[in-house]
Amino acid sequence: MRTIILHNKKEYQINLSKPLDISMPLRGDATNVNAWYVEHPRIVPHTQGDFVGSIEKGATTNFNDIWFNPHAHGTHTECVGHITREFNSINQSLKQFFFLAELVTIAPGKIEDDFVITKKQLQNAIGDRNMEALVIRTLPNTTSKMSRQYAHTNPPYLLEGAVEFLVEIGVQHLLIDLPSVDKEKDNGALLAHKAFWNVSGAVRKEATITEFIYVHNVILDGSYFLNLQVAPFENDASPSRPVLYKITA
Repeated sequence: MRTIILHNKKEYQINLSKPLDISMPLRGDATNVNAWYVEHPRIVPHTQGDFVGSIEKGATTNFNDIWFNPHAHGTHTECVGHITREFNSINQSLKQFFFLAELVTIAPGKIEDDFVITKKQLQNAIGDRNMEALVIRTLPNTTSKMSRQYAHTNPPYLLEGAVEFLVEIGVQHLLIDLPSVDKEKDNGALLAHKAFWNVSGAVRKEATITEFIYVHNVILDGSYFLNLQVAPFENDASPSRPVLYKITA
């Protein structure tokens, strides 16, 4: 089903019947992706007295409890409330859900003991294209990203200058296939997060960071429309399902 989107006074054609889901599924066991030193998520039948919420165990319905941490267990979108003393909710910060996006693929480069994404790499990948959202796929890119255990592995991250560049060119929504835009162990510096939300100046409360996406290799770099939806949690972060639509005209 092809549809025309009027966005910033310009028409774009997309095919709604061909969504490109770049989220990770959440599984209730140790095969689920994990970071930040927490247990794996759990999806188990609710129990109360003699009741067990499982048809297999005699109930009339399946009635599961789910335990997870949005930051540690899969695709999630976060707002500035992730790093501020005052409460900010992603459900209140994200009020629009369709954005002009660019997908780029970058192989992080090594600096000392770290693999990082630099301003120069982003400049080369983006060129002079305009976008509201930037989707970064890192190399190597294998399906093992959906079950990787990231704790104590020092994953790649973005340098502060790289994020400052994205702010300068107007990127409002940053999506990446890593557990964080920042270094795993940085003594709380959070340089990339702070730069993206400009916490030392006019705070960008409508800007979002989405981490733990997975972009399959069959999805080519280029221009897309991004549909970014979050579960309506009143929390700094929420599970999310970013979906790309190729611009056909």
